[in-house]
Amino acid sequence: MSNDAKSRKTANLATPSDLGANATKELAGGLNILLADVYALYLKTKNFHWHVSGPHFRDYHLLLDEQATQIDAMTDAIAERVRKLGGTTIRSIGHIKRLQRVLDNDADYVTPHDMLAELRGDNIELNKHMRTLHELCDEHGDIATASLIENWIDETEKRVWFLFETGRRMDG
Repeated sequence: MSNDAKSRKTANLATPSDLGANATKELAGGLNILLADVYALYLKTKNFHWHVSGPHFRDYHLLLDEQATQIDAMTDAIAERVRKLGGTTIRSIGHIKRLQRVLDNDADYVTPHDMLAELRGDNIELNKHMRTLHELCDEHGDIATASLIENWIDETEKRVWFLFETGRRMDG
């Protein structure tokens, strides 16, 4: 390997930040875990979108596609926030797998009711994790990340609401 290639492999990617090294490390770490969860939730939502069936197929198919699009929109903002803070972010599917807390669902068949319930639970857990990360932002005075998280919490609460109301029709 040439010296030029070696220097590229070890290039300093640390963007300057006034938040300090400890804040950068903790916030970037928390955001990377959030990013892994968001990617896992995105893929699960798309999985259910692709595999939903039954009498309400069109409604559920469209709902899950809308939700997946909204979840996907979070990914770039999260990763760019990590970089703005001076950290590095996720580099691969394997990296996501090591960090994610949202569990995969590889079942051959999941009922539409179970799909909606599982996604509702995953979104509720995602909100809990974002609230914890918001507290970390407050500790370090990172109002920019906190502001983003507040919007994502609101979006996630709306997803939970829609999944609850849609699933409730099937319950009664």
